[in-house]
Order: sequence, then structure tokens, then C-alpha cells
Amino acid sequence: MRQMLKPLAFLLIAGFAITSCKKEVKDAAPEEISQEVLTQIKDLGFSTSNVQKVDEGYLVEGDIILTPDRLNERPTTPLLRIADEEQYRTFNLVTGLPRVITVSSSGSVNTSVSNAIDAAIGRYNAENLQITFTRVASGGDINIKLINGGNYIASAGFPSGGDPYGEVKFNKQYQNYSAGFLTTVISHEMGHCIGFRHTDYMNRAYSCGSGGNEGQTTTGVGAVLIPGTPSGPDAASWMLACLSATTNRPFNSNDKKALDYLY
Repeated sequence: MRQMLKPLAFLLIAGFAITSCKKEVKDAAPEEISQEVLTQIKDLGFSTSNVQKVDEGYLVEGDIILTPDRLNERPTTPLLRIADEEQYRTFNLVTGLPRVITVSSSGSVNTSVSNAIDAAIGRYNAENLQITFTRVASGGDINIKLINGGNYIASAGFPSGGDPYGEVKFNKQYQNYSAGFLTTVISHEMGHCIGFRHTDYMNRAYSCGSGGNEGQTTTGVGAVLIPGTPSGPDAASWMLACLSATTNRPFNSNDKKALDYLY
């Protein structure tokens, strides 16, 4: 396994949290999570390690937001799981294809982050999918919001009712990182918004250096293997849970297969 720098607190890249995903930020003592909520999170197929209470509900796996109403959802589709590092999707995808998804931003978005949003949109649109992204001034289907503080880089959620998850939160503490890093984080979070799970959800230690299975059950949100993607680790995937401060992950060949298969 390639040695990674200590992940920034994010999603990245649900985050990345800097890794999707994440660098630890010293903060007030975390709010205690009830056992009932932890059980609901586990039943949905997510890890209960390091769950955080946030304004919208709960942050799991470094960069995934679960709202209180989502805790009670129970998909009827059976789970297909293969225990390895491949491209995975949730049961929830964007429907009504072909479809244009608008992307806006809010908060004090600087030039670096704005350019990264455009670059992330460009990465997706270059794949000629049945979903295309377009930047709008406000009120986008996905709004990228700069926030102050938090012990994660970015966060997002999964589709619901055939629509993409509506918000990516980006911690402005990281707004001056490299263009490749910013684009990768935003692309990663947008990937969660349209239904992708972490490529290494079965073993977060692969990209994060520590951690294990993010959790999965046959009645959960789903971690469905995408046909045509590799049966072994994929060190360059844009949906790996963690990345270093200098990481740039444009779509590799397996990512492109996964995107093409779903959309």
C-alpha cells in the first residue's frame, strides 16, 4: 500500500474528507451519539467509527452526510458485495436520463475554488455521459458551499428520489491548496452526490493508512460492485477515501468505465 500523508479532515473527497477525506482539526469535545442512532447508521451499511454530529444530521466515513430522515430509509434492493477494492455505487442513483445537473456555489468562494469547480465540471463533461453538469449563479441542483471550521475538508451525501444530493460543504481552511487537489476533492464529492461510494470502502487503510471496512449489510444503502472495474486495488481512483495535500486524481480508465456504466 502506498504511504499517504496524514489525511486532511475531510471527505475529501463525501470528501475527500483529505482524504473523502480527512485531516484532524482540534475542536470542542464531540457530541455523544446515542446507541439508537449508531444502530441506525450501522443498519444503513455505514461504519460507526468516528461518527460526528453536524447541523444536517450526522457525518460518517469522513465526508458523507446522513440526515435524520435518511436514517429510517430501508432500500428493498438486495446488496451485491465483493470484498475487495473496486468501484462501488449505492442503490440510490440519479434518474431521468439524459439529464443536466446544475452546479452553483455560495459563501466566500475565492478564485482557486471557483476555478476548481469549473475544472471538476469539465472532467465529468469530457466523458460524454448521459448526465452533464453546468455552472449557474445560484440555486443549483448541487450547491458547493464554503464554510468556516469543521474537522473535515468537505462533505456530501447520496442521491434521493432520483435527484443528486444537493449540497457539498467545503472547509475554506483548504481553499488555497493546489488546483489539482481542489479539483479532485470537488470531483470526489460530486461523485458521492450522484451515487458513488469510496473505491476502498472495504478497507479504508488502503488510502488512509488506517481504518477498516466502512460497513455494509444486505439491507443498507448499498455498496454494489460496478461491472468491468478491477478485482484488485486501484491506487489512482478519484473515489478513494483519502489523499495527500499534493494529490491530483483525474479519472483513470477504471473510473471512466464506472461512470460510463452508470451514466
